[in-house]
Amino acid sequence: MYKKYEMELAGRTLRVDVGRVAKQANGAVLMHYGDTTVLCTATASDKPREGIDFFPLSVEYNERMYSVGKIPGGFNKREGKASENAILTDRVIDRPMRPLFPKDYRNDVTLENLVMSVEQDCSPELTAMLGASIATSISDIPFDGPISTTQVGLVDGEFVFNPTAAQREVSDLALTVASTKEKVIMIEAGASEVPEDKMIEAIFAAHELNQKVIAFFDTIVAECGKPKHEYQSFAVPQELFDAIQKIVTPEEMEEAVFTDDKQTREENIRVITDKLAEAFADNEEWLDKLGEAVYQYQKKTVRKMILKDHKRPDGRAIDQIRPLAAEVDLIPRVHGSAMFTRGQTQICTVTTLAPLSEAQRLDGLDEAETSKRYMHHYNFPSYSVGETKPSRGPGRREIGHGALAERALLPVLPSEAEFPYAIRTVSETFESNGSTSQASVCASSMSLMTAGVPIKAAVAGISCGLVTGETDDDYLVLTDIQGLEDFFGDMDFKVAGTHKGITAIQMDIKIHGLTRPIIEEAIAATRKARLYIIDEVMNKAIAEPRPEVGPYAPKIIQMQIDPQKIGDVVGQRGKTINTIIEQTGVKIDIEDDGSVSICGTEKEGMDKAAKLIHTIVTEFEAGQVFEGKVVSIKDFGAFLEFAPGKEGLVHISKIAKHRVNKVEDVLALGDVVKAVCLGKDKMGRFSFSIRDVAE
Repeated sequence: MYKKYEMELAGRTLRVDVGRVAKQANGAVLMHYGDTTVLCTATASDKPREGIDFFPLSVEYNERMYSVGKIPGGFNKREGKASENAILTDRVIDRPMRPLFPKDYRNDVTLENLVMSVEQDCSPELTAMLGASIATSISDIPFDGPISTTQVGLVDGEFVFNPTAAQREVSDLALTVASTKEKVIMIEAGASEVPEDKMIEAIFAAHELNQKVIAFFDTIVAECGKPKHEYQSFAVPQELFDAIQKIVTPEEMEEAVFTDDKQTREENIRVITDKLAEAFADNEEWLDKLGEAVYQYQKKTVRKMILKDHKRPDGRAIDQIRPLAAEVDLIPRVHGSAMFTRGQTQICTVTTLAPLSEAQRLDGLDEAETSKRYMHHYNFPSYSVGETKPSRGPGRREIGHGALAERALLPVLPSEAEFPYAIRTVSETFESNGSTSQASVCASSMSLMTAGVPIKAAVAGISCGLVTGETDDDYLVLTDIQGLEDFFGDMDFKVAGTHKGITAIQMDIKIHGLTRPIIEEAIAATRKARLYIIDEVMNKAIAEPRPEVGPYAPKIIQMQIDPQKIGDVVGQRGKTINTIIEQTGVKIDIEDDGSVSICGTEKEGMDKAAKLIHTIVTEFEAGQVFEGKVVSIKDFGAFLEFAPGKEGLVHISKIAKHRVNKVEDVLALGDVVKAVCLGKDKMGRFSFSIRDVAE
């Protein structure tokens, strides 16, 4: 039965259509925010997937170009693989939803979000986040929702909720907050050095608005929600835990995990697992669950050590950062390079500069953004964690980590007018044991400085973890979590920023939300840590950007010409500009507004190209002196080419101060001479003189 529900949300209508389409899915809604329309469905398999020890949740955000009235580019004229924006949206939907499914649930669940119409003032990403929540909540899939999501901008010092396209363009903040009825469950932010207290205020302003949407969703669930289905639990039996603890005591497990070396700890756990497998060799059911049981035993041990004993696996204090190191210029001939090491996490970032024409073109649903000049790419090879597997290109995690570092560094980059380059940073993970994304922020900040990019301030990133007890007041925030504390803890709270404020946040949690005191403490801890990293480590490696780009980086000369002269510079079918490029070895980019960028590595060629372009766009006036090449000789004089496509005549009488009987007696093809413009002749043509050039 079709039902329609509406509420006003940030000045626009949010509408949920239930029972209208996709009725064979476990849950489905046609979600409208303004004229933005997204079909959101939740589907679960009837039976659990065999042979896995995790919850198989898939989130898909499918962009359709018809939603913005476009036909896809390319040969096939249909949508191909998911765009980077779609992948990032998948991740931001997944993060607050995943913790609310049962931890022992093994049925495949797919959340599909099909973008069918886009009004630029009403974010399709936000619409999909809201739709995924309500579609899952009204389904029969076990889920402890609904949740709500709000986007927050900061325009002229004031918060704007679910900002319009125009507001997003001028906003100092792009914050996304997801909430349950009681707590904040997900935070994602990009910011222009927003102070910590302002960020906290924004987070909880969004949390307050989320409560109104959740109340609206609750009415829909009450009327349309299906009873949740029964499922096969894959929880580890208590009798297996009891049997394991008789063979491996808590003290033995604590000794096994208490080390700062990842490989040593993994070997200790392997020995324990082999010992238990031998003990349970006759019990096939227990052997099937042994891996999960050992994992849970480790988790219980680590959490108890941290929360009750304030004892971290590697022996650090609760707020202590692992050993840090930074160095620059370790890779020769590249435009910039830096390496940042934190414990067993090590990132090397290489910077490459190029003309603005090398900026990445975007073919997406956002009409305001068609290209980006700064690109950050993150790679995570298997050797960084001591494993072996073939590389299949970047996955969702790599794309997400790259986007997070890119977001963290964007606010400090110079404008195109200040620094007319396209910029690419690539972070290579050499070692990984916790928070490589934030190490890549530190390495990239230094790498940009080494490349001569005049960034406004150094940016550092750090991650905090969390271990919680039975009550909201029983918790411990950990500074600089390593992999083990991430796996067994409740939170990975990544914050990047400068001395002045925050530039990026990404929060992943495994529990049903965070209270305000936890968030405030985590943000304060990350500020203290990042300032220490900047002052005591990064600034000692490189304190400020180099005054100019390096010897192997391209140099750029910028010029401004009359837009009406662009055709003269380009020439018929590009003949003129291609001639300049061939003669000088440079690359030339011309924008519609008449801005010209000349890019090259040799100053002589760049100066020559600039001079040629200047000559082409300059109107000949009497008294101006030019340098030209003899390209044609006639009985009555010689034609000089002052620049590709721009010629003038020197009459035979104006070649020399003495009488010239034959042009060839003085000039030959290819000679380069100076000539002064005499103005127009009787036929309206410009004439030139070699003999009248002042010596």
